[in-house]
Amino acid sequence: MIRVLRDDDVEAYSELRRAALLDDPLAFVSSPEDDFASDPAALRENLTANPESVILGAFEPGLVAAVGLYRDRHAKAAHKVHAWGLYVAPSHRRQGLARQLIEGILGHARSLPGVAKVHLTVSSSAPGAQQLYAQLGFQVWGEEPDALRYEGRSVDDRHMVLAI
Repeated sequence: MIRVLRDDDVEAYSELRRAALLDDPLAFVSSPEDDFASDPAALRENLTANPESVILGAFEPGLVAAVGLYRDRHAKAAHKVHAWGLYVAPSHRRQGLARQLIEGILGHARSLPGVAKVHLTVSSSAPGAQQLYAQLGFQVWGEEPDALRYEGRSVDDRHMVLAI
């Protein structure tokens, strides 16, 4: 089941998010030590402050995958939303959950008045995610070499956009 996370899901999400950051550190700019989404109180505050921000989760029956979406807070850029933090627990990969979550985020984005574009950034360490985004119509508009460094490794980030 895919649905928007509720207040009572925040603890489970924080645990999943922490697992994501530990499981694939080069896929996320955040680290467990500096990630607001790993802190339940900070996450609640952030989601409350911006009602157009959502996190979708996949439950089977517990939370096994998630992705976030937020709208740019500046009036001149409010036609853009940003998808972030897609993660599927290793035990639930290759079941279509990532596609379902991204399609859910795209549906939410289309429901927001005035939104024209969905932006995301994907690490070169996540070729499967890049392929999924391309299949859904996202196009690369730029690349940042050496975007992230961790334990002597470096990865590039690809910036992608989809007009909706």
